[in-house]
Amino acid sequence: MLSVPCPWCGPRDETEFRYGGQAHVAYPADPAACSDAEWAGYLFMRDNPKGWFAERWFHSAGCRRWFNAVRHTVTYEFAAVYAPFTQPPGVPS
Repeated sequence: MLSVPCPWCGPRDETEFRYGGQAHVAYPADPAACSDAEWAGYLFMRDNPKGWFAERWFHSAGCRRWFNAVRHTVTYEFAAVYAPFTQPPGVPS
């Protein structure tokens, strides 16, 4: 089972968390001016890399706080966890 490192509670079982998708996706500056295709792109199109990836997590059964994590999508290794709205720390190569 995956152990997710909550920055406030420490490592916990993955069943305590909810995945929130890709981190650092900018909200459109003027959503009313977006075409349907642009809005659909914002809502549904996300990166799907093989390797290190910044993502959002919610600790639903613990502190109930959102945080960002850098996780390897193949090995599931977490390199870093950090507060939302901050820049990710250096990503391993």
